[in-house]
Amino acid sequence: MRQRISAVVIGASWGGLDAYSRVLGKLPANLPVPVLVVQHQHPSGGDKLPWILDTRTAMHVVAPMEKEPIEAGCVYVAPPGYHMLVDVDHTVCYSLAAPVNYSRPSIDELFFSAGHVYGPGLLGVILTGANDDGAAGITYIKQRGGITMAQSPVTAEARTMPEAAIATGCIDQIHDLDDIGTVISELVFGLGA
Repeated sequence: MRQRISAVVIGASWGGLDAYSRVLGKLPANLPVPVLVVQHQHPSGGDKLPWILDTRTAMHVVAPMEKEPIEAGCVYVAPPGYHMLVDVDHTVCYSLAAPVNYSRPSIDELFFSAGHVYGPGLLGVILTGANDDGAAGITYIKQRGGITMAQSPVTAEARTMPEAAIATGCIDQIHDLDDIGTVISELVFGLGA
């Protein structure tokens, strides 16, 4: 019997805006878990991503404040220039620690903290990107008993990130980009394999 999913974390880099639009666009407003996302962004690029994604999904998209409670049905978007982490009390916290894989926010940092908090209840997803950020985080999620997924590299704008995640041997499922949102919903609602 498959474990119940309590939260979803997703990471993307190059090509991420399109990928997130297509994945989040398939998630229903009543998804009974939170979704936390990291998109590699330049620190001076502004914080328009939550607003853009809010127009492309039925879920409520937020740019969370420090210590904001993590709630079901919401998408939490990491701001540029900060690592977004999940604290043990199920709130968002931020870190100015050094960039990881040249990136802050880092996918690995979110995945490590969420894996620690949610353990086997976490679903981790790696999308398109041009470095290997997320591969270590996916490995940790798998070690903690969570479920892991990667975008099929042939459907990725940049193949490096999903290929690096797959190369860890810790990916449970690989799906084409346009199927990922549906599969996430099926897994969360207990309909998937």
